[in-house]
Amino acid sequence: MNIMLLAFKLLLLSWIWPIALLNGSHFQSRKKNKDVSLGENRRQGSRIDFKLKKSDSTKSMLIKSEQLLRIEDHDFAMRPGFGGTAIPVGIDVQVESIDSISEVNMDFTMTLYLRHYWKDERLAFPSTNNKSRTFDGRLVKKIWVPDVFFVHSKRSFIHDTTMENIMLRVYPDGNILYSVRITVTALCSMDFSRFPLDTQNCSLELESYAYNENDLMLYWKNGNDSLRTDEILLSQFFIEEFNPSNGLAFYSSTGWYNRLYINFILRRHIFFFMLQTYFPTMLMVMLSWVSFWIDRRAVPARVSLGITTVLTMSTIITGVSASMPQVSYVKAVDIYLWASFLFVFLSVIEYAAVNYLTTLEEMRKLKRGKLPVSFNTTQAMAFDGCFHDNEIELTPFPEIPHNVEQPPPRNSSEPPPTEGRRLRRRRSLKSNVEYIMNNSHIIDSYSRILFPAAYVLFNIIYWSLYS
Repeated sequence: MNIMLLAFKLLLLSWIWPIALLNGSHFQSRKKNKDVSLGENRRQGSRIDFKLKKSDSTKSMLIKSEQLLRIEDHDFAMRPGFGGTAIPVGIDVQVESIDSISEVNMDFTMTLYLRHYWKDERLAFPSTNNKSRTFDGRLVKKIWVPDVFFVHSKRSFIHDTTMENIMLRVYPDGNILYSVRITVTALCSMDFSRFPLDTQNCSLELESYAYNENDLMLYWKNGNDSLRTDEILLSQFFIEEFNPSNGLAFYSSTGWYNRLYINFILRRHIFFFMLQTYFPTMLMVMLSWVSFWIDRRAVPARVSLGITTVLTMSTIITGVSASMPQVSYVKAVDIYLWASFLFVFLSVIEYAAVNYLTTLEEMRKLKRGKLPVSFNTTQAMAFDGCFHDNEIELTPFPEIPHNVEQPPPRNSSEPPPTEGRRLRRRRSLKSNVEYIMNNSHIIDSYSRILFPAAYVLFNIIYWSLYS
């Protein structure tokens, strides 16, 4: 029994052993193949990395440029020629556009190209063809650049679409051109005493923030040609002049600084304000004169016309004031608007005086018996605007008698009578006032002439002073 069991085990081992040997050899061959494939992949990856590093020319060129310019060998926190004379920095500006001018905020927004020129011998490099090298904003952060800022600026930024608009050009002898594209909003002290017939003088001022005149000297690179402008069109202004200038600014704690000015003169277009302000105001004043031709007993017509013109003038004045800064002096447009408002208001007061004097006149006639007792004073102020003279009994004039005594015949020997002068008694001021009060309709007759004449005279004086 034991012999048979032992024989069975030997037979089973003889079957299993070849299969195990075959599987082991196959596993070793797979592992070897896998190691070979991993080695090939590593070699291919190293070739790809080498190709990528070789194709990253920007990084390699930047490293070579830093080595060529010896940036690591110098301390660029110090200005060129530190301890010596002031370094000259030339400025060149090209104005691209004036984006907006705000009267309410008293500022303007300008987009410009600001270019700096200076020499830094620490960046000189050998060159056989004497060609310059141009870089973007990444190298600017590693070298010294002038710290020019805008005086009285409220906001400013360097454009960064699609990259920062910065250009750095280095020449072999160490000369440098540094250009940036900037939009700046700066203060402009405006004088609105002649608004809207005004002319504004604005300026953009440039100055070094840290270096006074002993360390840095700002100047215009090409004199008056250093300031160039494109064709600039503004909606409300006409640019009369663009010119550069320079000067010095003193600070008690740090000393004197060089300052450059970009001066420009703006003259306002008047046509917009003529359409929006002056013409409507003139029409409202002339419309108020229509009441002088309306019967003085037509109370609703004349009152409604006067109130309408007064309210319209108030609306125009409010609209103009809302678009202007709150200044403490009187503007030219304020003088015109308030004078026109006064003419409209006086036309309403004129009718109030006419209406009151008419009432007094009729009451006096009623007391004197010139009007019948049945005459209704309320009806005299009827709302239909018509006279009611048919209700007034007027006594007829007496007839001239026919048997008038004729003068005796003149003797032919007597000389003919000479013409004498008719004597007129000049009325006093009091009698004139009483005459007008007793004849209130004359006030409307005088107003038809005096109001237009006075307004025309006011316009002549106004436009001759401010235009």
